[in-house]
Amino acid sequence: MIHASHNTRSEMQHFDFTAALPTRTTSENTQRAYFRWVDQYLVDRANMKATRGDYRLKRMEKLSVKTMQRHLTPRKLSSWLDDLAAAGRSRQSLDQARAAIVTLAELMSQEGCLEQNVASDIRAVSVPAVAKKQVPERLLSSDELKQLMQAAREIGSSDNQIARNAVVATMLCTMALRREELSSAKWGDLTVVDGSVVLQIGPHSVPVPRNVLSIIDRWRRAITSETREPAPSSSLIRRIWKGGRIAKDGLSPDGIWLIIRDAAQHAGEGHVTPDDLRRSAVAGMWQAGVSLEEISRLLRHRNTLITERFLNRINR
Repeated sequence: MIHASHNTRSEMQHFDFTAALPTRTTSENTQRAYFRWVDQYLVDRANMKATRGDYRLKRMEKLSVKTMQRHLTPRKLSSWLDDLAAAGRSRQSLDQARAAIVTLAELMSQEGCLEQNVASDIRAVSVPAVAKKQVPERLLSSDELKQLMQAAREIGSSDNQIARNAVVATMLCTMALRREELSSAKWGDLTVVDGSVVLQIGPHSVPVPRNVLSIIDRWRRAITSETREPAPSSSLIRRIWKGGRIAKDGLSPDGIWLIIRDAAQHAGEGHVTPDDLRRSAVAGMWQAGVSLEEISRLLRHRNTLITERFLNRINR
């Protein structure tokens, strides 16, 4: 009986990574990052087309077992990590990329979709040495944040792009969101709790300030004028076609980073990342007298000790 069951599992045509991954990590941010790295691996090593948003989730739900068996090898993982290092990826990025592939291999092995010795050999692959880049963490003043939000509008080449960029920059600068959280946000995540509008991020609710809500409403009107009222399941932040029309597809985390990068350069503020905006937003809250408990809740931290360490890093 056991032998027959093993054969059945070995003959599985598809592997659902989205169903298996929560047994290793319940963090939605980590899950999204792993999906992104696996997708990139398939692009770089299996010559598959890159996906994003719902299309990426569908790919992760139905990974071809034969394709993965062909391309999940220690040699290919090692060469892929070498290529990422040569492209200037940070050690943190390389560690996460390796972890994504190792986790996938181990989960497939548990289901009998990959030989155990192959999964073990993949786990034995180490991350190549990389020279540490001393990229200073930025803390932007309130004036610099305002200039960046204005610059995000100014770099827009159409009314739709201006409206979209305003939402991206304003939400990152005022709500301390991660770019992955903003990229994955849906219109249905905007709900009303106790008379106030909040953005639902997993089990957490993040208050949406009135000035941000008015900018979101302007963006909603732009979408509605082109097509119809956005569906609750559709992406809050969307791509803009070259002609200025709004796409149905959501904007990737990298696309959000490009908006911030270009806006910072336009504002003459140099190299600024979405993480810098998150730190700067928190610093502004702390200086304005927002309590530790409230900041911890806004950041979705498990406890205030994590928030204290976060604030200590900012105040160093």
